[in-house]
Amino acid sequence: MLDAIRWDPELIRRYDQAGPRYPSYPTASQFHSGIGSFDLLHALRTSRRENRPLSLYLHIPFCANACYYCPRTKVVTKDRSCSQPYLKHLEREIALLGCHLGANQQVEQLHIGGGTPTFLNHTELRQLMKTLRGHFHLLEDDSSGDYSIEIDPREADWSTMGLLRELGFNRVSLGVQALDPDVQRAVNRLQTLEQTRTIVDAARTLQYRSINIDLIYGLPRQNTARFSSTVNAILDMQPERISLYNYAHRPDRFPGQRRIQTQDLPSPDEKLEMLHNAIEQLTAAGYRYVGLDHFALPDDELAMAQEDGFLQRNFQGYTTHGHCDVIGLGVSAISQVGSLYCQNDSDLAGYQHSLANDQLATVRGLHCNADDLLRRDIIQRLICHFELDFASLEQAHDIRMPEYFADIWPRLQAMHQDGLLALEPQGIQILPAGRLLVRSVCMLFDRYLEPTLACGH
Repeated sequence: MLDAIRWDPELIRRYDQAGPRYPSYPTASQFHSGIGSFDLLHALRTSRRENRPLSLYLHIPFCANACYYCPRTKVVTKDRSCSQPYLKHLEREIALLGCHLGANQQVEQLHIGGGTPTFLNHTELRQLMKTLRGHFHLLEDDSSGDYSIEIDPREADWSTMGLLRELGFNRVSLGVQALDPDVQRAVNRLQTLEQTRTIVDAARTLQYRSINIDLIYGLPRQNTARFSSTVNAILDMQPERISLYNYAHRPDRFPGQRRIQTQDLPSPDEKLEMLHNAIEQLTAAGYRYVGLDHFALPDDELAMAQEDGFLQRNFQGYTTHGHCDVIGLGVSAISQVGSLYCQNDSDLAGYQHSLANDQLATVRGLHCNADDLLRRDIIQRLICHFELDFASLEQAHDIRMPEYFADIWPRLQAMHQDGLLALEPQGIQILPAGRLLVRSVCMLFDRYLEPTLACGH
């Protein structure tokens, strides 16, 4: 693990490409309207019968201000009363789904995201958690459940952190992105270092189990020195986890990004330099590369799970709870129950209309076939452990790897020749120079990608 990454700019330029982050396989872009609430209820009955553990995700879409870079499903408003009708319908969804699950199905993982979850006031947060506990088996043992929430440091204070701890949360993820004021003005997110430090100090004092901080490189008006200064300031706070995301400028897809001036964006070479410097800073500070832009301290649960071979991935990112059925609640939320994926309506009015009529808001999804499950297994192993053992895959899925994937074998051999991976008769090992490019390897196994993308051309 000490040699987890070897920086090879030539290999990165040759193989780095935009592609899925694979919180699921198949990805949400393959979901279709042929999946509805009946499919979800049928899958929930199986989950209940088999007494599977659960992972809950709740989406709170509201934000007081628009961050121009953000691609998420959100509602930007200063009117705090907008949350009331949404919470009413969210609580109805919780009740409708909860009655189809067993009282003994423990919620091992809970995550509230957004938007800005702390857009809700203290009374609303208390009521929401009370409703969850009334319909799901939330754990009372603080050491066994992973209960996390996303925090905008501009929308929280010591009293907020105390309330969340009281309600059972033991992990927090802080959105910081950038600390340079010029960059912050360019993306409409003015946030001081002191605001972030206040929340980190509160989390430490209140004994939250871990803190994650999100950073983005490649933002407008950002350069190597500015981003390096941001990374150093975050390292001074020693969060257990740091997520280092690449800004993808897609104004055609995300309207908010049209407010970003293209001429203010750093060049591809500048972005590579930012990434290289940040990796060196993080490595020197003792962080380990978990994968897909995620770093963790050696004694963090994710780093230890990866070392022990138990790391997994789901819609909540890297996790130790990938064996759980994921129940998504709220507008646009995605569930993964067994081999079924399903997603709620991403339109707020449509979501609320369905629940007002006591109907689930499921509007699309996918039933995984045997090929999907095989490829999901492969991508999961590569993203989490940087290796594939052919014998266990072949036994689990009744295939022969070279024959089943004959179409991509020449490209795997080319990656082997280039030093990105080692392709041996017994399996695949992603080499240190290829670990930053593991997504490009996964894309070869993605049946739904255009051939030119999967080839890396």
